Amino acid sequence: YLNAAIDLANEFLGQKEVIVYTEGRTAKRSDFYAKGNGDFRNGRLIVLVDEYTASASEIVSGAVQDWDRGIIVGRRSFGKGLVQRPIDLPDGSMIRLTIARYYTPAGRCIQKPYDSSTDYNKDLIERFNHGELMNADSIHFPDSLKVQTKKLGRTVYGGGGIMPDYFVPIDTTLYTDYHRNLVAKGVVIKFTMKFIERHRKELASKYKKFESFNEKFIIDDGMMATLREMGDKEGVKFNEEQYRKSLPLIKTQLKALIARDLWDMNEYFRVMNTTNESVQKALEILNSDEYQKKLKAHQP
Repeated sequence: YLNAAIDLANEFLGQKEVIVYTEGRTAKRSDFYAKGNGDFRNGRLIVLVDEYTASASEIVSGAVQDWDRGIIVGRRSFGKGLVQRPIDLPDGSMIRLTIARYYTPAGRCIQKPYDSSTDYNKDLIERFNHGELMNADSIHFPDSLKVQTKKLGRTVYGGGGIMPDYFVPIDTTLYTDYHRNLVAKGVVIKFTMKFIERHRKELASKYKKFESFNEKFIIDDGMMATLREMGDKEGVKFNEEQYRKSLPLIKTQLKALIARDLWDMNEYFRVMNTTNESVQKALEILNSDEYQKKLKAHQP
């Protein structure tokens, strides 16, 4: 939702800084501004994006990047920035008519170009096939798409979606059919539920705080043997090579699901994000000179 994007971007931007504007063939330009009363207008900020980042989240990402307020890390976002007006029809149905597009403060159109709905739907597949998700060098922007950021004059690019300041390739090394089948057949969830049923009191007594659990709890060989047996019963054929390849991911996923049951989603992601390359890159930048180098002396 546009309002959600504006409210969130407002937390980071200064008074009267444009968050986004809309403009169409017959629709006049309409600007949306930050109020300047946000709670995090100063301090280091990194926004994570990837090929599934779309719409309202692209508005926030574009505003943060265009005002040099923070750094964007990940892969080029999806590129969905259309303003649609709902029109009720007599039979009770409705159409949504596109009347304008969203633009970032520096004038970049968030909406990616499309010639047909088929091409639009195939975009992510084409990105993968062209190598864009694995290598930033496979993305080529014409000079006509160059735009300068509002405060530091850094070069960013239009053409649909938000291109990150730091590219992180998609990590396919841990994913295998064996792992996918364990998840699809419900084996991973069933295992964690049964494990927690049997050990809930023991876990609650041993790990009073998540930090202790995160540091000391491990998924041991016995637990993995049980998981494999459950997989066999559900018709998931064991594959030694794929199992070894996905083992770090499977262990992390199991630990994260157990943490979610004992605490909440926040703890789940604290475990899972140890395998998220974009999160790890963001932490590296936040805690190094790279942040200041990219945004020069703009941030305190």
